[in-house]
Amino acid sequence: MSNLLFDTLFDQKPVNPAFVEQIDGRHWSYGDILDETARVANTLVALGIQPGDRVAAQVDKSVSLVALYLGTIRAGAVFLPLNTAYTLPEVEYFISDAKPALLVCDPAAEAALRPIAAATATRIETLDSSGDAGSWPERLSASAIEFSSVARGPHDLAAILYTSGTTGRAKGAMLTHLNLASNALTLADLWRFTNDDVLLHALPIFHTHGLFVAINTTLVAGGSLLFLPRFDTDEVVSIMPRASVMMGVPTYYTRLLDNRNFTARQAQDIRLFVSGSAPLLKETHQAFHARTGKTILERYGMTETNMNTSNPYEGPRRAGTVGLPLPGVDIRITDTSSGIELADGEIGMLEVKGPNLFKGYWQMEEKTAENFRRDGYFITGDLAMIDEKNYIVIVGRGRDLIISGGYNVYPKEVELEIDALPGVVESAVIGLPHSDFGEAVTAVVVAKQGYTINDRDIVAEIGQRLANYKQPRRIFFVTELPRNSMGKVQKNLLRDEYKHTYTNQSPNNKGISD
Repeated sequence: MSNLLFDTLFDQKPVNPAFVEQIDGRHWSYGDILDETARVANTLVALGIQPGDRVAAQVDKSVSLVALYLGTIRAGAVFLPLNTAYTLPEVEYFISDAKPALLVCDPAAEAALRPIAAATATRIETLDSSGDAGSWPERLSASAIEFSSVARGPHDLAAILYTSGTTGRAKGAMLTHLNLASNALTLADLWRFTNDDVLLHALPIFHTHGLFVAINTTLVAGGSLLFLPRFDTDEVVSIMPRASVMMGVPTYYTRLLDNRNFTARQAQDIRLFVSGSAPLLKETHQAFHARTGKTILERYGMTETNMNTSNPYEGPRRAGTVGLPLPGVDIRITDTSSGIELADGEIGMLEVKGPNLFKGYWQMEEKTAENFRRDGYFITGDLAMIDEKNYIVIVGRGRDLIISGGYNVYPKEVELEIDALPGVVESAVIGLPHSDFGEAVTAVVVAKQGYTINDRDIVAEIGQRLANYKQPRRIFFVTELPRNSMGKVQKNLLRDEYKHTYTNQSPNNKGISD
């Protein structure tokens, strides 16, 4: 039996000498990466890491971190990337829950993490932001560059990624070799990746998007990466003519549009711009096409499933949709209460089934059972509909559904109307506790610079298109919406900030929209 994921990723014999070129000019060839993954695997085995053991990493983005991921897979262990923004208590939870055999961290964090690691007999090694310094590179230097990959099959674990935990305890999504290998092969084929492609990589690599979608898809095609430590608009604009593909979150594209040096000439050699991890505004989609002549391809995935849908490579890429199901992936929309499948055009719960679907939540059998149907479909928690062209439209998270006065209000429907107004950049619609309605529809709006717009203007406009119960009862204006590292609006923070909005309001005071 082979090592399914590692062998799939390195099955190609690339003609490109460089797999990675860093912004500082350093090159890593495919041979260099293979040598480094062998050193990693040999070092892990020497440290007593067994197949199935977890290897956690909370370090800055570097090619050495990519090699740690790939070498962990090659040794038959399970990779556990941790967001560098996680606080000490958060890391303590992940370590106590996953009980990794090894934690690789930044040298500056070692002292604080040692007591936490000791509680679970977790070994600590260090790796700095350059990827060249720390105890981990020192160990690697003494290891051989030959290694026979440990056999791993389709259902063996390859990685554990923790969900955001915005609604309670964070859950570890268990991803198998088949999950990651099948998704990489599908995306490479669907998006026409070849060994001539150069992917501009500015994403973090503790997340599905930057690690699995970007790197795995490039690897199976034998392509190359232009590797940036983080997204810097000027750097991205500068090196864009050297790339053929770019993947990013919506914030990347809005920042590019704000940069005067970003022109159609800079983008002319990019054959594919991909957006994901958060909804792409129609305005951004249209403005980007107007500026560059290029149409962004939006797709949809999640930690538990990798990628599920994509707008087509050839064919209409429809703004406001996430496209069609990937080959081999089945999607249906069901009633949120009964679970009965709904007709096209009706809003309900999006459910998915396919080889991309994760194995379950780490040490949470009951939570896993709650999220799977008996026929194997996973309940994503996302509300969606299938439109008249069979494209999928994400309406919002199930937990974001607002029930006001007994009526269901889907935030995305309200947000789309507000976002379409001339003076609005974007909005977030949330439900807040209300003594009379149960929840009151509330909007948080980012206005465009130079525009004068107030809450009554907004309600007057959208009141012509939305039923009264869907209209915001209060509207707050902010300079920007809170987002996580992948650009998703953190509505939980907004709900917490404005939770007392209606506390002192009498039942008869029904707000500005009545």
